[in-house]
Amino acid sequence: MKFIDEVKIKVISGHGGNGCVHFRREKYVPMGGPDGGNGGTGGSVIIQGDENVNTLMHYRGRKVYEAEPGENGKGSQMDGKNGEDIILKVPVGTLVYSQENDLLLCDITQHDQKEVLAEGGRGGLGNTFFKSSTNQAPKFAQEGETGIEIDLKLELKLIADIALVGLPNAGKSTLISSISAARPKIADYPFTTLTPNLGVVKVDEDSLVVADIPGLIEKAAEGKGLGIQFLKHIERTSSLVHLIDCSMFLEPYEALESYATVREELLKYRDSFANKPEVICLTKIDAMSEEEINRFQTELESHLDKKVLPISSVSGRNLDLLKRIMLKTKGFTYGENNE
Repeated sequence: MKFIDEVKIKVISGHGGNGCVHFRREKYVPMGGPDGGNGGTGGSVIIQGDENVNTLMHYRGRKVYEAEPGENGKGSQMDGKNGEDIILKVPVGTLVYSQENDLLLCDITQHDQKEVLAEGGRGGLGNTFFKSSTNQAPKFAQEGETGIEIDLKLELKLIADIALVGLPNAGKSTLISSISAARPKIADYPFTTLTPNLGVVKVDEDSLVVADIPGLIEKAAEGKGLGIQFLKHIERTSSLVHLIDCSMFLEPYEALESYATVREELLKYRDSFANKPEVICLTKIDAMSEEEINRFQTELESHLDKKVLPISSVSGRNLDLLKRIMLKTKGFTYGENNE
């Protein structure tokens, strides 16, 4: 299924049914009074989080979603039927904005979370309601309220604990396929990953969700490549795992330049990314000698003043250690400072 993370739709709640003007007409009741029923309430438009949905693709074609109107009231004090609500199921992590003023209306962060986007119109009162000692035979009733019409923008920001970032072909897809059940497309050419992939990583009795973000290139924050389209999916994560393919470089300074390129694009997009914990990994070390691995690790740790972890998704070297390090960074509270 194609990955779609932003759509624009219109929602319309149901109109309330009109109240009824009616009088009793029975053979042996000569003084029949008003008995008009009330109109039914219109259906509401409700949005619901569903962890089994991972894209907004099903909202790409249809643009208008309208709930059922309430039925009009009838005689014999029969109230009209309420209109059926319409429920829009979206992935967990979907934000709903008003197109008119770009105001955030709600943030769906949990499975089965429900929010009313447009409440159905109230049904009108029948003439029975207006009967009084001074007005024994009211010949009027109340009209139902009209429904609410709203233009919305749905935007998906994946909810994950960890984001894998790096240049194209840094080994992100191979890593996520090694530590989880995710099976992304893997090949030896750039931009193999065209959409984010999610994988659940088991660590003893605990687990965490890891997102494989399509590779970033220089000037990604200005719209080059694919990365800028998916940088928003990093915003909810608690930490970053920055992968550097050191097997493609002859000297450590080249690896440092690749790290700086990705880091610069991340901070251009959102300077708050600087506050996220970061794990730096040297990947594809199975293609290098121990001497080369040590040289790259020592140089990077010296220049970055951070620990650097060599890993191999092929042999599994240090993957258990990486999973435990990632688990320690878990704990970001969704919904706080994540807009």
